[in-house]
Amino acid sequence: MESTERQKRWQKDNTITPEKMALARLVLGEVIEGRNVMDALRAHPQAGGGVLSKAALVAAYLEMTAAGELKPDKSLLERIRMKPVRTLSGVTTVTVLTKPYPCPGKCIFCPTDVRMPKSYLPDEPGAMRALEHNFDPFTQVQSRIAALETLGHPTDKIELLILGGTWSSYRRDYQEWFVRRCFEAMNETLTPIPSPLQGEGRRGEGNLPAAQTLNETGPHRNVGLVIETRPDEITPKELAWLRYLGVTKVQMGAQSLDDGILEMNKRGHTVEQTRQAVALLRAAGFKVVLHWMPNLHGATLESDRADFARLWEGFCPDEIKIYPNQLLANTELYDVWQRGEYHPYTTEQLIDLIAEIKPTIPRYCRVNRIIRDIPSTNVVEGNKRTSLRQDVHTEMKRRGTKCSCIRCREVRGTNVDSTTLRLADLVYRAGSAEEHFLSYITPDDQIAGFIRLSLPLAGSPATGLADLDGAALIREVHVYGQSLPVGAETSGAAQHIGLGTQLLLETESIARAHGFGRLAVISAIGTRKYYLDRGFERGELYLVKEIG
Repeated sequence: MESTERQKRWQKDNTITPEKMALARLVLGEVIEGRNVMDALRAHPQAGGGVLSKAALVAAYLEMTAAGELKPDKSLLERIRMKPVRTLSGVTTVTVLTKPYPCPGKCIFCPTDVRMPKSYLPDEPGAMRALEHNFDPFTQVQSRIAALETLGHPTDKIELLILGGTWSSYRRDYQEWFVRRCFEAMNETLTPIPSPLQGEGRRGEGNLPAAQTLNETGPHRNVGLVIETRPDEITPKELAWLRYLGVTKVQMGAQSLDDGILEMNKRGHTVEQTRQAVALLRAAGFKVVLHWMPNLHGATLESDRADFARLWEGFCPDEIKIYPNQLLANTELYDVWQRGEYHPYTTEQLIDLIAEIKPTIPRYCRVNRIIRDIPSTNVVEGNKRTSLRQDVHTEMKRRGTKCSCIRCREVRGTNVDSTTLRLADLVYRAGSAEEHFLSYITPDDQIAGFIRLSLPLAGSPATGLADLDGAALIREVHVYGQSLPVGAETSGAAQHIGLGTQLLLETESIARAHGFGRLAVISAIGTRKYYLDRGFERGELYLVKEIG
């Protein structure tokens, strides 16, 4: 009920009536003349009270540029856009959730709500949107793209983030249908196709490869596809299936690297299974995101410090999400807490712990999150602040320490002078692979772009993927700056000074010097053309280039 009321309030605030449009045009005129956006909004309140939303300003801008009354002005759009940080990392993320389905995990900290996939609550922002659309992938993607466009964000380059329990445990016909419908929404294909889990779908109804091919030149190209699963679900057969779907990045809950802690929390897998899963994913070129949870049942502040250090001993994830365990009422952990056997850390203890460990994160890793976006009303005891990242950075500043992870060093919206960049090659051992994290660095140590090159070593696990035989792997190419429409240019934007091409040439040189005769890249569907234009050819599941 609460989520429905929130949605109604949002729709009311963001519905653009003729009266709102007239007022928005007036405010926009003052902004064009140089007035501060918020000052202009406050100077012209609505008749019923309150100020216009920035969505109204974006709507006025779009109407005026379409009518030829105003010349397109990217800097103006950036000033009036809501939450520009959403697209400053170079891509526009669209999050969708799968429908509730049995999860193989029995974790004592996971909430269970029959309306939601395992571990999610109906009042989390992304989950709330999914519930509103009855978990339909097409309408979730379609409505999210429309909302982002209303807020002024470009949507031609989409990273699709599929959440909801354990992806690999869902029926494969449902997985294929779900991904296909996401692509059809990005392609703006309007034909409805029922879900197989509703007993209405038929094999052959729709075609995923065809939808993927169309997306290579579609209006909303998929530049990354992310799923989340468990370490014990990763096998060579699963790797091939994920590539067929178009997956490029895999999130896994490591949670802890202590078998005793995993057992106490009924996680259902071992540390060794996590190690093997990471090695397999890396050998197949996937980007690896690990979730790590401090304050699990049985853990202490001291054991968590030691546990975090183990992440960089062979696992070496490309990205991490730090999810402090949160005590929720509808969990088995709640019963443990009631017996006095579990004690959540205080907010101050968490801030102290994360402020201590964050500066130790290697420069090749990105910290995506430091807290789950769970509304504080669900938390029984312990930290209830969702602004933990800001709190941690404030504490680190007080201590005079800093984090050198990728997120903390992205150029984001800063203009880049290509003549001042230097190329850095950070080489590290990750299990049975030699990793090269090549990045272009500004004079003040910000990252303008990077590439991940993986060189398989002796003992690298067999993937069974023919495209990868004798190949060095490009696992990620990312050039930063405000996400721009395909073909657009902004003076000094890192995405448009050729850094990606230069990084590809560097990897080719390194791979050849190490005796590799071919390169393989784990391309997203919407980036295939980029690589094909640079000498790569289509393989079965990867794009490959002979370099010998």
